[in-house]
Amino acid sequence: MSAAPRHPAMERFPVAGGELTVGSVPVSLLAARAGQTPFYAYDRRLLKERVELLRSVLPREISLHYAMKANPMPAVVGCMAQWVDGLDVASGAELRVALDAGMDPREISFAGPGKSEVELAQAVASGILLNVESMREIHLLAGVVQRLGRNARVAVRVNPDFELKSSGMKMGGGPKQFGIDAELVPQALAEIGRLGLGFEGFHIFSGSQNLKAEAICEAQTKALALATRLAEAAPSPVTTLNLGGGFGIPYFPGEKPLDLEPVGAHLQGIVEAAKAQLPQAELVIELGRFLVGEAGVYVCRVLDRKVSRGEVFLVTDGGLHHHLAASGNFGQVIRKNYPVDVGNRAGSAQRELASVVGPLCTPLDLLADRMDLPVAGPGDLVVVFQSGAYGYTASPQRFLSHPAPVEVLV
Repeated sequence: MSAAPRHPAMERFPVAGGELTVGSVPVSLLAARAGQTPFYAYDRRLLKERVELLRSVLPREISLHYAMKANPMPAVVGCMAQWVDGLDVASGAELRVALDAGMDPREISFAGPGKSEVELAQAVASGILLNVESMREIHLLAGVVQRLGRNARVAVRVNPDFELKSSGMKMGGGPKQFGIDAELVPQALAEIGRLGLGFEGFHIFSGSQNLKAEAICEAQTKALALATRLAEAAPSPVTTLNLGGGFGIPYFPGEKPLDLEPVGAHLQGIVEAAKAQLPQAELVIELGRFLVGEAGVYVCRVLDRKVSRGEVFLVTDGGLHHHLAASGNFGQVIRKNYPVDVGNRAGSAQRELASVVGPLCTPLDLLADRMDLPVAGPGDLVVVFQSGAYGYTASPQRFLSHPAPVEVLV
């Protein structure tokens, strides 16, 4: 069997001496360095290259923020904090990591539909920007401010009256748990003003994992128009406008990478329009998956090779409990394979159709379904690409009580 075309994601990790490398380290040596399989490995060179790519395309007036929920590994966040303009967190624990990374608190924002009173107090005490998402949060904040003797920095997360078309996850438009419905925002702004909270602007996030530049551009145009309209009811001028993100990465055959050039050109127009409509506003693009997703791999070791009624199964020490997304159980309607290879046999001419499964006693524990792979057996290393985002922390690691993976930054 001839080798199938390599997914573009695989080309980011060179093959040397028949082995895939991450950060120039052969995968078998990296496994020894990690001390165990399974493990996640992130390539800092690729992380920095992605930030530099965006800098080359986005207008210089656009602030680039990293959404930590995509990958909150402290070492990764520490790198990103040096290269981006700000961080967005989604919990009090993520906030501690962001502060430990040395990011200026003025450039940290906090979004999430169910913030506790303790988390609100953490945010106020730290001096970060809170994206309030309900009247409950606004009223709780007033009490926190009084107790701490320190005012809150507040932006309103808006559930817009539009959605990001063709997005993998729709975060706005229609009934949503995220943000305050656009038509109710004037009421929230009036309450923020009445309570004397420090209003700064709006957070408008309409969707994620989008590969269509025209859809992203349309959502950005609508976000600016909505913010301009809502600003009329604001208690003070808008000084920050988070346009969201939504930039996707290609996971599956037939998907093409997002074309950044038209997005950058369109944002230049948004910048010019904002100067007239919201002259004091800093414009923010908030990205997670796009920044880190393609810089990471998940590596597990083959424990057993089984043939069942003519089909080959490679049973590994990793699975859905470590990488829920690759198993297809993190939002896929129809399961598709992530790009997968046998890292220590990369480029081998001996190939076969095989399925990669984990050690869990459920048929859902599937990392590759009848894929063209190098012939492999016990001891070989299976590599799942596009694993830098929503992997380690987005998976049910306690499911069936198997050991946890580790993470390394190379």
